[in-house]
Amino acid sequence: MVDLTGKHAVVTGGGSGAGAAIAVALADAGAVVTVMGRRMEPLMALADQHANIHCQAADVTDMDSLFAAFDAASADHGPAGIVIANAGAAESAPFHRMDMELWNRMLSVNLTGTYLTAQAGYEDMKGLGWGRIIAIASTAGLRGYPYVSGYSAAKHGVVGLVKSLALEAAKTGITVNAVCPGFMETPMLDESIRNIMEKTGRSEEEARKSLVKDNPQGRFIQVQEVADMVLWLCGEGAASVTGQALSLSGGEI
Repeated sequence: MVDLTGKHAVVTGGGSGAGAAIAVALADAGAVVTVMGRRMEPLMALADQHANIHCQAADVTDMDSLFAAFDAASADHGPAGIVIANAGAAESAPFHRMDMELWNRMLSVNLTGTYLTAQAGYEDMKGLGWGRIIAIASTAGLRGYPYVSGYSAAKHGVVGLVKSLALEAAKTGITVNAVCPGFMETPMLDESIRNIMEKTGRSEEEARKSLVKDNPQGRFIQVQEVADMVLWLCGEGAASVTGQALSLSGGEI
């Protein structure tokens, strides 16, 4: 079992879905966890459920907001030795109809947000001589999917960022990895299903089948599976695992 007693972890986008599951897994392993996000209500609700979880408002696309949140969290709980860049968003559109606003939104929250999150914790980690930076990417960062070229481009960028930073950090005791799930059972999946139904007239069952068909196991990934992989990466048994984009996809990739 991974023991993270004495570690401080920061999880962005920690109010729901995979972020909340990751936060609970890290807290159950003994870490003090600060969950960050733009909406305080779900963060506070999660913090109320676990003595080891605390919350800070932050927008990962806003450098000043994010760095201030990290400073506040570090003042309360010490430097973050574990940083989980989980905040993200997905929007779809045919390539020829994708406008600059959608493109910029996808890059801002998914790629720039990951870069700023990693940078906010990296210097503190170097002082500790140990650290874990883990980006929650996507199988869309390993292959292409139709109608999500902006999202896929951003997640490919996340994988490139992880591989590059891992090499810079290799002698510091810090590992840097990406977890790349396929479609997960999250509120984001529910939104994707509603979007398909509205745009195509398909039923909910048909929409779900259209998304799950790429998973050879024929199922959606569960958030606890993502949390379990993150927990393993935080353990000493994964000390040599760095610069990797780990597919969690039922064999899709």
